[in-house]
Amino acid sequence: MAGSQQPRGGIIEGINVTPLVDIVLVLLIIFIVTAKMVVAPSVPLDLPQASHGEELQTIFSVVIAKDGQLMIDGQNADEQALDQRARAALAKDKELRAVIQADGDVPHRRVIDVLDRLKSAGLTKVAFGTTQRAEGVPVSTGAHEAHGARE
Repeated sequence: MAGSQQPRGGIIEGINVTPLVDIVLVLLIIFIVTAKMVVAPSVPLDLPQASHGEELQTIFSVVIAKDGQLMIDGQNADEQALDQRARAALAKDKELRAVIQADGDVPHRRVIDVLDRLKSAGLTKVAFGTTQRAEGVPVSTGAHEAHGARE
């Protein structure tokens, strides 16, 4: 080679990394695009709908006190009233959601009985209300939410 001082079989003093960087960037772009397509359909979520304008989501509140007494939307009630009021509220609003708040000392069978009564009335969108746990103070209720409870 004219103008070259090194012999043909000499030591290579520098490596050209430009082709390596080009290949890595192309692979990174392919990975980003395919990862988004692979992950998106595999995580289905049933998210609550946002209210628009005057439309608000109606909540059917059921509170079970420590002694087993039922309160529906802030008023004392019994099991028959629970059935009747749940059906009436569902007739008014097909997107009705029920929220059950039970004291931590209420037996599990009592909560399941209320849940079954709501399901038999047609209410399948049920959430369990809880209170936030204070630091160092154990709370016997946990945070659970079920869409289509026990279907």
